[in-house]
Amino acid sequence: MKKPFLFAALAAVLMTPTAPAWAQAAYPTKPIKIVVPFPAGGTSDVLARIVGQKMTESWGQPVVIENRPGSSGNLGADLVAKSPADGHTLVLMDVGNLVISPALFKLPFNVATDFAPVAMVAYSPHLLAVSTKVPANTPAELVAYAKAQKGKLNYAVAAGMGSASHLAGVMYAQRNGIEWGYVPYKGGAQAITDLIGGQVDVMFNGMVATYPHVKAGKIKLIAISGAKRNAQTPDTPTVAESLPGFLTGSFQGLLAPAGTPKAVIDKIHAEVQRIAAMPDVRERLTTLGAEPSAMTPNEFGNWLKAEIPAMAKIVKDEKITVE
Repeated sequence: MKKPFLFAALAAVLMTPTAPAWAQAAYPTKPIKIVVPFPAGGTSDVLARIVGQKMTESWGQPVVIENRPGSSGNLGADLVAKSPADGHTLVLMDVGNLVISPALFKLPFNVATDFAPVAMVAYSPHLLAVSTKVPANTPAELVAYAKAQKGKLNYAVAAGMGSASHLAGVMYAQRNGIEWGYVPYKGGAQAITDLIGGQVDVMFNGMVATYPHVKAGKIKLIAISGAKRNAQTPDTPTVAESLPGFLTGSFQGLLAPAGTPKAVIDKIHAEVQRIAAMPDVRERLTTLGAEPSAMTPNEFGNWLKAEIPAMAKIVKDEKITVE
């Protein structure tokens, strides 16, 4: 009488999916929150809303975008690092900030151990842009004007002191032998608004959030910080054409708390890749000057580990500090 029970039990075990497979099949089981540690309207926010909308349509669970600005993106990142590791709380941000922050701040989290890299969503070069009130249209004219107005120009730091935008501005000024004041903002949207209004004079900021205002004629594009000229603006020089080796940009990454099951990480990563390959999304990214990334979670993690010491060296060599 015991054999049928034994066979039934064995069959039930064999038919039961493994834990990772079950987790992948079941996820998501509730609404997903994507934290953007900057105000609405910036590069991270724009990309989070594109990804979030497509995830909602595909998975049938609401994806809520929550803007939590502060401390150069570190406030929102810390919130996610301390959230349950179940894949329902994520952070989408310029991870360039994360690899710079350890060299400048005493962080309440460890970038290398408190996050699980999910997907490098996109890369877009920084745009070097100025207010229409600045009488310069080329890098040489901007440098000459800045030297003539020594210390009088205001540089908008789009995501707070210690951010990738701040680092770009400091490197550009130091390598050109110019001085300007730094005005920190919690995110790129307000910085761009003030650049349009002429309250600040110059900034490096991600192409996704900045280029629409260039096309509208509200601000002037001086140069692009990518490795090569951009197809959207073929006549605009790269910064590297006058400053060899100069390369900065907005690296938009999606991360989860450390300990999130690999099956869940893989499912989210696959979904981001699917979304990035959709014709309408690809067209929008191209129009905005962003490039989707095929980087795997493991490759993303290795990128973080390599960039942290590289950025620390730049911070040290350029003597960059946060007051």
